[in-house]
Order: sequence, then structure tokens, then C-alpha cells
Amino acid sequence: MTIELLAPLVLLALIDSTSFGTLLIPLWLMLVPGRPRPGRIVLFLGTVTAFYLLLGMALLLGASMLLDMLQEAGDSQPLKIAQLVVGIGMMAFGACMEPWTKAGKQRRVARRAAKSARNGPSLFVRMRGYATDASSPLGAVVVFALTAAVIEAASMIPYLAAIGLLTASELSLLGRSVVLFAYCLVMITPALLLLVARLVFHASVSPVLKKLEAFLSRHANESVAWLIFLVGLYLAGDSLNRLVRS
Repeated sequence: MTIELLAPLVLLALIDSTSFGTLLIPLWLMLVPGRPRPGRIVLFLGTVTAFYLLLGMALLLGASMLLDMLQEAGDSQPLKIAQLVVGIGMMAFGACMEPWTKAGKQRRVARRAAKSARNGPSLFVRMRGYATDASSPLGAVVVFALTAAVIEAASMIPYLAAIGLLTASELSLLGRSVVLFAYCLVMITPALLLLVARLVFHASVSPVLKKLEAFLSRHANESVAWLIFLVGLYLAGDSLNRLVRS
């Protein structure tokens, strides 16, 4: 595997490692009152890893079939125009997904507060409460991990980009599977390192973890919006370039 493939895959895996399911929820589990229960956190991360690995394998097979179909169709004008439309659509969606101005963010907070007062705690708040409930059985931790992974699957832009890179590579299916497994391990490595720090340094590291959790909670949606916008920009720019040259 060349550095041209390895470098972007590592970067994408590190971006994925800061997501809701791979870092934010594990941080909630680490910040429970008293000493955290490492077995639960490792079980949660292992379940998330298994879900992404199985989903990635299915996507690899489907993407390979799709790539073969596109290669048979050739680099046609309709495909270029379709890519341009998808790219513009992703840019528009990313731009509208989250407010960019301070006033817009304040209005969003007010709307969420009003909705919470009207309908009760949001799913985000309920999941946080569930994650910090030390009385829940181990089987419930697995269900919780799968639920979080399924919810997050809709916004896993870096993961889809990694699948695209692997599909376009010259690796065999076995080679792609091994690389995908390594990718999933990189995704959970930061959470595992933070867990080790929490267990070794105990309460002294908690303030740092709380600040990191608060930052991720505030900016998780904005990061996804930026990723969607940038991927859309790449797709639109690439299609325009190929349309101009044709």
C-alpha cells in the first residue's frame, strides 16, 4: 500500500475518531461519578468497531459492483452532470445544516430550549443520561452502542470517503478488508488512550476530559456540516473540471 493511499486513510480515520460514537459517548462513560468501569467502555467501543467493520465490508462489496458498472458506462456527460448536481446539493445541505453566525447560533439554542420545554429532553440528552447510568446491564451497553452507531451512520462522510479510496485502490478484497479493520482500530484509539489516562491519573485528568467533552458537544454538528460542504465542493469542482475538458 503506497503512502498516497495510507496518508489520507489515516487522516480520515483520525477525523472519524472524534465523532459522536467513537469519542463523545466514551467520554460520557469515562466521566461518570467515581471510578469509571473500563469493561463497559471497551465493550461499547468494540461493538461500535464491529458495526463499522461489517458495514464497511458491505459497502466495499456494493461500491466495487457500482464501480464496475460506472466503468462500463464510461466517462459520459450524464455521469459528470449527475456528479455536479450531487456536489452542489451536498454544498447546499452542508451550508444550511448549521447556522454560521453568532445570531443564528443563539436562535438555534433558543429553538432547542423551547422544543425541550415543550417535548421533554432531546434524544441527545436522553442518550447522555443512559450512558452515565451505572446500573444498566452489559447487554444494554451493546444495544446502546449499536443504536449510536446506526444514528451516526447517516453522517459518516469520512468513512464513506475511505471506502471510496479503498474501492478505487488496486488492493484485493482481502487486502481492503485488512486495511478497513486497521482503519476501525485507528478510529477508537484516541478513546482508548483517554481511557488509559483516566484510569492512571484518576480524577486529575477529569477537568481536561470535561473540557474536551463540552467542546465536542458544542461543535459536533458544525464539523459534520463542514465535511459535507467540503466533499460537495470537491465533487462539484472535479465534475466541472472534467466537463470543461471534454
